[in-house]
Amino acid sequence: MKIAVVGCGAIGGYVAARLALAGESVTCMVRGANLAALRRVGITLIMSDGARHIARGVAATDDYAAAGVQELVILAVKAHQLPAVAPHVPRLCDARTVVVTMQNGIPYWYFHRHGGDLAGSIVRSVDPEGRIGELIPPASVIGCVVYPAAQLLAPGVVRHIEGERFPVGELDGTGSERVQRVSQCLTRAGFKAPVLEDIRAEIWLKLWGNLTFNPISALTRATLADICQYPATRGLAAAMMSEAQTIAEKLGIVFRIGLDKRIAGAEKVGRHKTSMLQDVEAGRAPELEAVLGSVAELGRLTRTHTPHIDTVYGLTHLLARTLALSAQVVSPVR
Repeated sequence: MKIAVVGCGAIGGYVAARLALAGESVTCMVRGANLAALRRVGITLIMSDGARHIARGVAATDDYAAAGVQELVILAVKAHQLPAVAPHVPRLCDARTVVVTMQNGIPYWYFHRHGGDLAGSIVRSVDPEGRIGELIPPASVIGCVVYPAAQLLAPGVVRHIEGERFPVGELDGTGSERVQRVSQCLTRAGFKAPVLEDIRAEIWLKLWGNLTFNPISALTRATLADICQYPATRGLAAAMMSEAQTIAEKLGIVFRIGLDKRIAGAEKVGRHKTSMLQDVEAGRAPELEAVLGSVAELGRLTRTHTPHIDTVYGLTHLLARTLALSAQVVSPVR
């Protein structure tokens, strides 16, 4: 397939490299040092078992018009970076292009084909003016949940930590021909990409951990294992997850595993730094609104009391503001 990967950080680089190594025609939409590195060497991928691969066949550009229309566009930037890239994405698309969103948290398209009183609502935390939805229409989107953990060691150098699951699904739950093609493409690259009937339920399952462990780790500088093994933070995570579960269930979501099992799964990952902690340590703006602010917003929409989520959101928001005011926030590598 002709594929554009927008953003070549940890996850974008991991996905782009595996797709290119599997023989797909991949163009990375990147800039700065990452663009120079990809043009010079390609993507260096270091797998969790130590195996080292170099995807030399990856094209790289910051010119969306020059890249041209693609069959598949993978949005691998973080949610708070979407407003900046969204105006350029239409240059990669025509009526047949499929867009796969790989952001953590509640996506901008969440209420498209949702049904119920909130159908068609805009999630203002992630798309304040509804502009992203206008530029990247939800009708073109296939939802995706990102489970792997990876780290960008240097421009063009990605270390895979663990995981290979990228479940995908149509927003209306249908098993369309296009979602099957996306699944098959990712599977050929060595990923596990099952087609799900309810991609929103899977989003909540992943978000259940992100909205708790990410901000707690950023505030405390603790790893997943540390958070889960310290009673106070384990209890805080459980309280936040309980509030989120109440919101999700009001929106028709059924969790396929229990809260305690979800925490145990995070603990099993070990002393891993969450992506938000990595961002804070690197002086980058944390991925806050999609993983925390959006849940607080949905709490208000569903009239759910969320004192623990609101408190952690406030503290993390202040952390982000403090970083910005200290001039420590740097432009993220894409």
